[in-house]
Amino acid sequence: MHSTHRPHLGLGLPVDDPALLPEWARRADALPFSTLGLLDRLVYDNPEPLITLATLAGATSRIRLQTEVLIAPVHNTALLAKQTATLDRLTGGRFTLGIGVGGRADDCLAAGIDTHRRGRRLDEQMTLLRRTWNGEPYGADVGPVGPRPTTPGGPRVLFGGFAPAALERVGRFGDGFLGAALPAAHMSGLFRQVEAVWQKYDRPGRPHLVAQASVALGPDETVERARRNLRDYYAFTGRAEYMTKGLLTGAREIRAAVDAFRDIGADEVVFYCWSSDPDQVDRLAETLF
Repeated sequence: MHSTHRPHLGLGLPVDDPALLPEWARRADALPFSTLGLLDRLVYDNPEPLITLATLAGATSRIRLQTEVLIAPVHNTALLAKQTATLDRLTGGRFTLGIGVGGRADDCLAAGIDTHRRGRRLDEQMTLLRRTWNGEPYGADVGPVGPRPTTPGGPRVLFGGFAPAALERVGRFGDGFLGAALPAAHMSGLFRQVEAVWQKYDRPGRPHLVAQASVALGPDETVERARRNLRDYYAFTGRAEYMTKGLLTGAREIRAAVDAFRDIGADEVVFYCWSSDPDQVDRLAETLF
């Protein structure tokens, strides 16, 4: 039997107007939302997530800040260790590093990394990140890279992805799993696989399980803009129409999604907003709380 406690409810931030994000963050921080999530792409018209979350850290005092998910392989590892530890310090431990390999060849090309090695690179990066966050020397002839994070051992790390290797990383290096853009009926299998991997690696406690769903709540213009942005973002997958069909646009279906994700054991549900209308924060709060 899976948990019957109500999951925490977070907000995924829209990326089409970065200048509005501090307002989104202030509004969400004043309401019971648990987390602000921000996606990552390199060759795309989105704000850089670590810089943006650092800005939002200064606009908030309570809410958690989370990358969903940072494409780690395109980052320099020592610099990433320093940035994430700094963000953990600046937020007083409110930062969660959601991390993955990414699925775009153009992001890898722009960063000058080999697309086919991104999984192996991420594994190497995780070993180095954990070592750095623990205050150990970065490597032979290289001292520690500070600052030390507020959170012992470094910020919470959640892995996103669908491939067996991504789920395996939760057991090897992570604190939990981020399941993106699948309804609860399909997500359930991934959650159970993550729990099995967790046990295989003999990890104490249980993995933190996060589900994501796309939402747009408001006038037609808000919903239409969200659909356009979703189509644009997922165009490269060839599944843009499918992703757009999954957009939740009514209070009743949004509440039903929370219940469905709760029933499969989600600890948190992050509702991704694809349109920059900040009144959605209040509309969602009214629907959810």
